[in-house]
Amino acid sequence: MFKTCYAGLHPGDGEEMMEPKTTKSALTRARIQDAALTLFSREGFHRTTMRAIAAEAGVSPGNAYYHFASKEDLVQELARGLIDEQLRAARPLLLSGNNLQDNIRIVLDAAVDVVTPFHDFGSVLIRAAMNPDTAATADVTRAKEFSLWRQAVAASLPRPPLAIRGDLPELLWLVQRGLIIFWAYDSSPDTARSRRLAANAAALMARLAVLSRLPVVRHIVDDVIGVVRNVQRDETT
Repeated sequence: MFKTCYAGLHPGDGEEMMEPKTTKSALTRARIQDAALTLFSREGFHRTTMRAIAAEAGVSPGNAYYHFASKEDLVQELARGLIDEQLRAARPLLLSGNNLQDNIRIVLDAAVDVVTPFHDFGSVLIRAAMNPDTAATADVTRAKEFSLWRQAVAASLPRPPLAIRGDLPELLWLVQRGLIIFWAYDSSPDTARSRRLAANAAALMARLAVLSRLPVVRHIVDDVIGVVRNVQRDETT
């Protein structure tokens, strides 16, 4: 039902063509992850066991545990892959000349698009993505997200005010996190409320950027950014 992508590899190729060990390992990991996603969708995350995942993938339980220590480990890898998928979807649309609201909406919509197939275990996905015990991985993921938001801001015309331009990607990253947490618990049909929230957040943040020229608004933005940075420091200590 779900298919993961590992550099164009396809399950089955390795056995017939005597691929290198690393390729076989990648194929096995892909097969295990595909099996996990199928079972998570069909049986639910909590009812799915690692033994069942191994059986679905056609590997031994020991082999499954060799590649993934737990179901949570599987979901963490999924979360990392979804960030890459969001980047691939959004980057080509961030054209120079788009206004800031449009670019924010593009990135937020891409974030919701890539997680939509996994709504049945959305809360588990969120916990895995935000797990402070994987700080090194979280740093890499956060850097990718920030790079996307920096592109969204840099490509926008008119340019956001200089006073907020440097901090805006970090603030928008926080908005995206809030949106995905909301999506995880959104029970509306086709998570329509999350889509509306993305549209409203894009408009609000674009207006906030303009208003940041006012000292009182800029002080509020500084306070929010300070809170975000304190949380990030706490996650890495």
